[in-house]
Amino acid sequence: MELSRRSRSGAKVPSARSSQRGAYRVLATCMVFEPGYRGGGPVRSLAAVLDTLPDGVELTLVTRDRDLGATTPYPDLSSRWVQRNEQASVFYLSTRSPQSWRRLRQQLRSTTFDLLYVNSLWSTFSLLPILLSAVGLLRVRRVLIAPRGELSPGALRLKSLKKRLFLTVWRPVLRRLDVCWQACSTLEREDVLRTFPAAEVLLSGNGASLPRIPMQAAARNAPGSALRLVFISRISPMKNLLMALSALSEVTEPVSFDIYGPVEDRDYWHRCRGLIDAMPANVEVRYLGELTPDQVRPTFNGYDAFLLPTLGENFGHVIMESLAASCPVVCSDRTPWSELIESGGGIVVRPLAQEELTAELDRLARTSPEARFQARRLAGEAFLKWRRSLSDVHVLELARSSS
Repeated sequence: MELSRRSRSGAKVPSARSSQRGAYRVLATCMVFEPGYRGGGPVRSLAAVLDTLPDGVELTLVTRDRDLGATTPYPDLSSRWVQRNEQASVFYLSTRSPQSWRRLRQQLRSTTFDLLYVNSLWSTFSLLPILLSAVGLLRVRRVLIAPRGELSPGALRLKSLKKRLFLTVWRPVLRRLDVCWQACSTLEREDVLRTFPAAEVLLSGNGASLPRIPMQAAARNAPGSALRLVFISRISPMKNLLMALSALSEVTEPVSFDIYGPVEDRDYWHRCRGLIDAMPANVEVRYLGELTPDQVRPTFNGYDAFLLPTLGENFGHVIMESLAASCPVVCSDRTPWSELIESGGGIVVRPLAQEELTAELDRLARTSPEARFQARRLAGEAFLKWRRSLSDVHVLELARSSS
């Protein structure tokens, strides 16, 4: 992509007038992007979208200048344009700075975009550009919404009245635009169609953000060692850590459980801490803070299983990272991967209830070191088989071809 001018810091700034003739122009928005990582899988999935853009696609991403839950911005990125690659540029918006908004407006007002690509249904970074498009202040020909699991039954049950009222108001706005939806799995496509029955849904997964070869399974446990479980996810009601802790409080076998992840909901975490403090002597629980993306798979590799009784996942990037680390998964049946999890030495809890989860964890804790090692091997083999089966078409190629 040719560029006509630079930011004050010297970073190149995209110009619509100097872009490649006939390019397919995309304006993307998201609340959190790299170098942030607290947003989990969606951050890495969007990064993969930018890093694998099809020929002839030019993308401008607008994101916030700080990580999820952070009170301070990234160093030296506020109100700056950063050129990620030849086809993609990123603007880090300081939402409380009028000057930052002016810089963004000056850049976008002269451009007509072929596609507005928003990565959430509820985020302000989605609602505002969609509303501006609906009233003609932002010139876009089409809108692509990636709900990132927000339309799953489990997600819609959280703050359900507020979400129902919002959808009542928002549906007429969307009808004024040419809207299509991204689904990362057939399960998410069903979720979208359940809420928007006439929707056009583009099915495109997230394989580009995952490795091609799994890590080797960790060595066998010592005889008589406690079952080692791990939780690596955002600490929020959607991930259902509270049920995991409730189930563990009733197990009779020795278990250690390590928790990693940003605290997204502090009231929810306070309830979790109450259960942690009351654990029986046979269960050891530790909160070990946050992991950077490059630490996730090596951490998974040191455990017997990943415990995630999630209320719903549209894709479940962290599940695939666990399998890629040869770490089996103990999970609900509310993901696209139940068959893969079971073939990969893991457990799908049906129905998702505390009593059922406790029984499965007790059974798992009674397995031999050899059985746990074989389960780890199966996890890596299942991931490798899945990874080799991918023939994923880029979501923006799908959007361009369906226009």
